[in-house]
Amino acid sequence: MITGYAPGAYDLFHVGHLNLLRHAAARCDHLIAGVVDDDTLEVTKGIRPVVPIAERLEIVRSIKLVDDAVVEDVPSKLEMWERLRFDVIFKGDDWRGTDKGRRLEAMFAEVGVEVVYFPYTMHTSSTALRRALSRLDGAVYASAGQ
Repeated sequence: MITGYAPGAYDLFHVGHLNLLRHAAARCDHLIAGVVDDDTLEVTKGIRPVVPIAERLEIVRSIKLVDDAVVEDVPSKLEMWERLRFDVIFKGDDWRGTDKGRRLEAMFAEVGVEVVYFPYTMHTSSTALRRALSRLDGAVYASAGQ
């Protein structure tokens, strides 16, 4: 049995997240989604999520493609592997060829875990949604002041 791990913030859940989980589920027998907690996300990405961890975890846990969803509360994916012992880790291909992707590949090669990249959904991302919400929020405040 192949156990896969698909970590992510899963903030402002969108079709890109769904695509990642769909591709991951097709490549393993048991899919665990790791939902990065609020504090770890702030440390690793410098942002607080819009949707709190309990709600993001519930959303991801409710998706039928996901066999289990866990809180990822450490910055090291290797620490998560020590807890879960997955065989393959899934990431968006925006990691491929980057320093962080090469570090991930080297780290997991040492413990026999395959790193599989899936196409990044270019037309949507949590970052793009966050920017759009910020612009809308600014426009609302500007029109309220008139």
